[in-house]
Amino acid sequence: MSKKATFIDIVEKHKGILYKVITMYCADYEDRKDLEQEILIQIWKSLDTYNDTYALSTWLYRIAMNVSISHYRKVFKTKGNTVTLETGLLEFTPAPETSERSYEQEVLSRLLKDLNEFDKALMFLYLEDKDHEVIADILGITKTNVATKINRIKNRWKQQLAS
Repeated sequence: MSKKATFIDIVEKHKGILYKVITMYCADYEDRKDLEQEILIQIWKSLDTYNDTYALSTWLYRIAMNVSISHYRKVFKTKGNTVTLETGLLEFTPAPETSERSYEQEVLSRLLKDLNEFDKALMFLYLEDKDHEVIADILGITKTNVATKINRIKNRWKQQLAS
């Protein structure tokens, strides 16, 4: 399979992961498109160095999170330096939500929004039911550190929701 075909196959199969990461870091449509492009470029550049001892999803999360954190921190210098993606690989339509589910998602979104970039990535992976070892691999920290940070954030959230 060619590199292009492999790339398209990976993105098609895992676009849900990428969509979730992108929407977690960017509320604005144009910013999401910029971030999408940056993530896809980094996946393309890194494809030749993928180490198959790691799960493909772990590798994609790591790329998407690292690019998102960097993107979140940087200031956009000019909008004219971007190139439009014409393939629309990440077009994704989430399932319709019930009003109760929407409320819960709104509360969770607000709680996540208040976290710093790293903690946001950590909790996102935790909420995606990734085990502590996978989270540690993706974020480059120890399993113990993952557990400690998650516990602290959950306790902080409990206090926020109780007040």
